[in-house]
Amino acid sequence: MSSLQVNLRGKTFPGVAQAPPHHALASIKLTITHGQFACITGPSGCGKTTLLNVLAGLDHDYDGEIHLPLISEHQQPVIGYVFQAPRLLPWRTVEQNLTLIKERSASTADVGELLSLTGLTDFCHAYPERLSTGMQRRLALARAFVVEPDLLLLDEPFASLDEPTAARLRLLLLSIWRRHSTTVIFVTHDLREAIQLGQRIIRLTGAPGKVDLDMPIPLNPAERLDTQVIEAWRTRILQPG
Repeated sequence: MSSLQVNLRGKTFPGVAQAPPHHALASIKLTITHGQFACITGPSGCGKTTLLNVLAGLDHDYDGEIHLPLISEHQQPVIGYVFQAPRLLPWRTVEQNLTLIKERSASTADVGELLSLTGLTDFCHAYPERLSTGMQRRLALARAFVVEPDLLLLDEPFASLDEPTAARLRLLLLSIWRRHSTTVIFVTHDLREAIQLGQRIIRLTGAPGKVDLDMPIPLNPAERLDTQVIEAWRTRILQPG
């Protein structure tokens, strides 16, 4: 499978009423190799979500080129997207939220296995409103993987959770990712989270967002659980120059 190629020259939202146009993104050139876990970080309003929406094909009004990682010469990749809010179907059970998505794709993923991995087997007949926020987040992850995505985009999926719950879900995400050949782009404002998860950190400046840091994070699984190692990398990244 080919790499994801990003060559954005700019993204501007038009002015509305008395508000002037908003220049969200400036020059962004990236190559994300197949199977890589890349984290995009930066200050609020720097265009992280806008960039994900462009990559997902939800926003076509930009200046530049996006070349998605082709599976073959004529086959486009399957894209999964985990939004900031879980966006579950409230009138469908946990299991139905997964099977409905699977039925609409060519996926051969095992729904039962994903329910087991996310600890939701005993809640398969429950409706989303009966789930805790953390459980809803787990279901959103399972739903993203049920389509067996070639490219998975995640937009601050753990931002609203307490730290112990978020930590468990980070480990869950890594566990599921290691079972699949999936390219992951994970947006977060939390640098420690980016270091724990990412093989690579891409930092954007304030709006209009452009890349001011692109750094590999060559940590093994044990080091990603070591708070001292993570803090050392955080200090290194934050050092000027």
